[in-house]
Amino acid sequence: MSKPIDEMPAALPALWRALRRGYEAEPRLLPLAFGLSLLAALPDALMALWLKLLADGVMGGKRGLLMGAAFGLGISAAGTWFLRVISDRSQRRFRDRLTIALESHVAQLQAAVITVAHQERPEYLDRLSMLRDQVFVLDHMYMSLFSTCGWILRLIVTALLLVSINPLLGLLAAFALPTVLTSTWRPGVERAAEERGAPARRLARHLFEIATTAPPGKEVRVTGIGGRLAKKRREAWEGWYRLVSRARWESAFWHMIAWGIFGAGYIGAVVFVSEGLHGTAAQVLLVLAAGSRLSAYIGATVGEIGFLRGFWLEGSRRLAWLEDYASALAEHAGAPVPERLTQGLRLEHVSFSYPGSERRALEDVNLELPAGTVVAIVGENGAGKSTLVKLLCRMYYPDSGRILVDGVDLAQMPAEEWRTRLAGAFQDFPGASHGRAGGYFTSRG
Repeated sequence: MSKPIDEMPAALPALWRALRRGYEAEPRLLPLAFGLSLLAALPDALMALWLKLLADGVMGGKRGLLMGAAFGLGISAAGTWFLRVISDRSQRRFRDRLTIALESHVAQLQAAVITVAHQERPEYLDRLSMLRDQVFVLDHMYMSLFSTCGWILRLIVTALLLVSINPLLGLLAAFALPTVLTSTWRPGVERAAEERGAPARRLARHLFEIATTAPPGKEVRVTGIGGRLAKKRREAWEGWYRLVSRARWESAFWHMIAWGIFGAGYIGAVVFVSEGLHGTAAQVLLVLAAGSRLSAYIGATVGEIGFLRGFWLEGSRRLAWLEDYASALAEHAGAPVPERLTQGLRLEHVSFSYPGSERRALEDVNLELPAGTVVAIVGENGAGKSTLVKLLCRMYYPDSGRILVDGVDLAQMPAEEWRTRLAGAFQDFPGASHGRAGGYFTSRG
């Protein structure tokens, strides 16, 4: 067994792995959806060019150029609509099929992990909680990426049109860099604030479920703590939202300044062509049309990149982390599991503490459980009875020491095969008696 993965993978490698996962699931639909999203971007980006040619035809009395520009405008308008419809339908089909594959993949990953430690460590719970919320819409990440590429293609075409008038107009794109920087910076700041407040949000959700679901309803009414639960839930939710709101306001301020810089550059470009270059009406029209579209394209690209980085990309990172975590805990055990015990079970200097806790649940335990015997372990709550059973069931690995089965280390035996030899019930299993302090465990002996 390798050491569990604590750090989340980098964004770009995680995105590449998600794309590869999507291609493995739908090798035909993914390239089709991506190609159509790029193709649908071209007619819209060429609108400014047709307007310039139309103005040249009108001002110069060139009938052929006028008719060609008008025809181009019509083709671009109709082509944008047609390609967008086809692209949307292919993407919708791709998303529907991919959603099923991703949900199954995440469920299989969580179920494949041998132990349950990842479901009890607070930092892992936060990641898994957010991944559960995102997995049902993680397919949108692919659409967001495709849309981003389409907007970038529009930006490139528009920038080339501007440069065709004067190379200095390419600097207008430089005025857009602050918006790109703030758009990529904002989501990370806001997502970090959400993760810092994730424990408070989980507490708020937990208190809401206690106050509104049937199982604890009797205790809530008998004890009269409904008002207190509502107050605590409100405090927990506000504690989460306070962090998120502060991060959003601060990032929005800098984003506003960035857009102000681009607005100043756009006005300067129009003045430069009309007054500095003494450009033709067609050239001024091209700058006006391309510049306005450039701002729209930048806004869409910035928004899509921000959404991609702040939500979908974080989801892909959590998915990649879960894949790495499950892989790190994958078994490479080859010791045979006995059909029946002949010697029994033996614990040698076993110590264990639960994830996130410094207190030892078991400390240097030495115990012999002979085959064919019935052994009852009694003790106060918290003495470690259930912990002992969980270790025997391979729900956790001991921090130190080892557990022997007929003289063979239990860690060397396949967990799933070992559990087929066991029977047990735990106190926290739904439907089990809530009055039981521990549980029971039997093995074939």
